[in-house]
Order: sequence, then C-alpha cells, then structure tokens
Amino acid sequence: MSTRPTAIGHGLEDLPTDLDVLVVGLGVTGAGVALDAASRGLSVLAVDAHDVAFGTSRFSSKLVHGGLRYLAKGQLGVAHESAVERGILMERTAPHLTRALPMLLPLMSSVGHGQAALAGLGFIAGDVLRLAARTTADTLPHPRRVSRTEALTMAPPLRGAGLRGALLSWDGQLEDDARLVLGIARTAIAHGADVRTRIRAVSVTGTGAELRDELTGETQTVTARKVINATGVWAADLVDVKLKPSRGTHLVLRAETLPRLNTAITVPIPNTTNRFMFLLPQPDGTIYVGLTDVEAHGDIPDVPEPTESEIGFLLDVVSAAFDKPLRRSEVVGAYAGLRPLLDSGGSTADLSRKHAVLTSPTGVITIVGGKLTTYRRMAEDSVDATGLAPGVCRTRNLPLLGAASRDALAQFEGHPRLVRRFGTEAQLVLENARIVTGLNDAELLAPLAPHLPATLAELVFGITHEGAVDVEDLLERRTRISLIPEDVELARPAAERALELVAAYRAGHR
Repeated sequence: MSTRPTAIGHGLEDLPTDLDVLVVGLGVTGAGVALDAASRGLSVLAVDAHDVAFGTSRFSSKLVHGGLRYLAKGQLGVAHESAVERGILMERTAPHLTRALPMLLPLMSSVGHGQAALAGLGFIAGDVLRLAARTTADTLPHPRRVSRTEALTMAPPLRGAGLRGALLSWDGQLEDDARLVLGIARTAIAHGADVRTRIRAVSVTGTGAELRDELTGETQTVTARKVINATGVWAADLVDVKLKPSRGTHLVLRAETLPRLNTAITVPIPNTTNRFMFLLPQPDGTIYVGLTDVEAHGDIPDVPEPTESEIGFLLDVVSAAFDKPLRRSEVVGAYAGLRPLLDSGGSTADLSRKHAVLTSPTGVITIVGGKLTTYRRMAEDSVDATGLAPGVCRTRNLPLLGAASRDALAQFEGHPRLVRRFGTEAQLVLENARIVTGLNDAELLAPLAPHLPATLAELVFGITHEGAVDVEDLLERRTRISLIPEDVELARPAAERALELVAAYRAGHR
C-alpha cells in the first residue's frame, strides 16, 4: 500500500478531469467502488454532494448481518452472500470495527412451542450458513438454548413471568456504520483514489459529468471512461431507474433505560412467522431499537424523519419482552434510513435485497438494492461491469486502514475507545491531535461530557483526515452524537473548538 496521505478532500480545486472511473455517491457502496477500482490500478474520482456516509449508510442497525432473515424468505443466494461478506468483514478486512454480538430470543408465553422450534431450526440453518461461509466458531459461536436463569443473567430487564428460557444466537455488530464508510473511503485514497465531498453531480453521461462545488457554486466538467452512479435512493435523479424506497426506523434509548442489558434482544412481531424487532446495546452507552419496513412515498428527503406511528409500533412490540414497558419519554432519539430497493412489484417487505447493476442508454452504470453487509460484492460487480479492470478484484483480502486481528488489537497499546474506532491508527489519531493542538493527552482524551465518551482527539482527526468541514459533520457522522438531539449542545463547544484549533494550525503552516 502507498504511504501517500489519506485525507478526504472537498471542492473543485486541482480536480482531475480525465479519469478511468468517476464514482458519484460516497455511501458504503460508492466508497467500496472507489476502493475496488483504485486497488485494481484505475484512476478514480469519487464525489458526494454532501458528506461521506451522509445518506442511508449511516442509518443502519449497525449490524454485519449474516442473512438469516433472507434465508427465512427463501432468498438463498442473498443469505449465502450475506454470510460470506460478514465473514470477510469480521475476519479479514475490518476486524477492528466489528465484534460478535450475542442475541437472545426470549421464549415468552407469547412465543408458542411451535414458533420456538421453528426459530431454533432457523438459528441452526444460520449456523450452517456460517460454516458454508467458512467463518470460524471463534468469530461467531454456535447457537444454543439457554435456561431461564441464564437468560435473566444476560438480560436482567426481561419479563420473568412466563419466561421458559431463550434461544441464543450470534451475529456481527459494527462499531459504527459511518466509521466503516470513512475507513473504506480513506483506504481507497491510500490506493490512489481522489475522494471529495461537497461536489454535486449536476448531470452525468456514460463518459463524464458536470460537477458543482456546493460551497462556492463553481462548476467544472470532467471526463471519464466510465461513470458509476452509487447514489442509492437518489439514483433516479441521475438516470431512469424505478425504485421503491423502504423506510427503516430505529429508536435510541440510553443504556440506563434497561440496566445491565448485556446482550441484544430479538422480539418476534405478533402475527408474523419470520419478522422480528431488535434491541441492540451499543458500546457508547445507548441502545438502538428497530426496525420498521415501510414503503416511503413522495420525494426523497435528504434526511428521512421517523413517524410517530412507527415509534409507537416499535415501543409496543419490544415492550412485551420486559417487566417495565418502554415509554415514549424514554426515547431520546430516533432515526430513519431509506433502502434503495429495485421496484419489482409487491410490498417493500417482500422485495428482494439482492443488488442490481444497471446500465443506462448513455452508458452510466448504476448500482441499487443490496445491503450494507454486502457492499464489497456490490462494488466488485460494479467495477467488473465497467470492463476496465485490468485484474481480478482484490478487496476480499484487502484490510482497511487500522485493521488487525483481534488478538493483535487486544495487545495494542492505546486509548480503548480510539482502538475500538480506529484500530491500529489509534496512535496516529492521538499524535495528530498533539501536533495540531499542542494540548496534552489528558485534554485530548477526556470525554466531551460524563455520558459522551467521544474525545477532542477524534474530532481533530475528523477534520484533518476525514474531511469534516463543520460542526454537523463532526457530530452527525464522525461521532454520531447527534443521534440524541439533547446531546448536541453539550458537544457543540468541543466541535467548534476543534475546528478553530485546526484552522489556527493550518494558518500557521501555510
């Protein structure tokens, strides 16, 4: 890998204008396309009208999902692909950003013996998927049934009345979906790609695009041998493609709402056989509750908003599993993402999650469908479709920046939060902040607030290396603090300070 700088840029200054591949969109798929193409030796420019991970990619369940839910729907190909890609992420490309997540399905009185037996068979089938994907049991242990006592030890808030045990399974969890996208984008830069935000593709053809700097209004035309449209739910703004977006809504709770919850909880949705809700504890002291699957009508907003009916539905379903029902007042945040599903008729819940690579009459290659876990395969298929790739795809075994084995990371000396979020780059994050700010480690690593574990060091790195240009970038996509609106004002002074410190440093080193 090159030792060149890996900072994400913005704006049109010194923009390359004659390229092999122009990628439009810097969600997980667009970033993955940029990495795949650059690692095969192609010249690449990847742009986004907003920021890295601005759209759907930052609004996921933060799971590296193995495809069990697709197996239940008979989508065997998607299920197998998901399991394979989960293993690649967890064992090769991003072990620093992933971990095994235990998931309990409590056998409550509302879960009949037949339904429990069916779920148990499903978990066994999921383990077969894991084996077929060659993911080790050290990474994801075998599923098993646990006793009532063990279930309550793992999840004390569970409703004890009528509980006869639980089914324990394992899936992959991301530290943060936006952080994964940032890691992919910066790895693409390390392999020669030019990655920039705040550049909108006003119009595209198969051989180029008119680009506009969203900060200055300046425009510029670039030519490319191939253009790849990876804008997700906004793909139809550039080419003629028929999508049926599906809104997936999540709630955010503070961890103290369900004290000592040490595992994710899977709750069956009443009157269904293969649909579930999840409560997902996060390492930052929050719990995500999700998710819905509702067709989104009308214009596509920049940031989708959850509806009160969806919030109420989620609370009603998951509350059945606990002694203390969850209240609306305990919901401290909510977010929604739009899945870019290809319209093939039927409800969004029934549409396949298989991705599709389409080519417009002018030659624009568009990638839609799919899911976050399978981004790498989606990118591979997109680059293959260009016909330009001089060699086979390398990303199956190409570690992202900061990646190392879990054993190596366990021995790595560094601040635990930084190691968890940046892997072996943790020291780079801290050293960069020391140089830029002149502050000591205690100031750089102190939590921004008692319940906000983010640090000034990572805010500074977000600006110097990850392309953040304002407070929103730092709090929305570099730290995810904005998922809880009331925390934004607590963190804003630190974000503003980081911007000022970096600006001062840059002014003194021109």
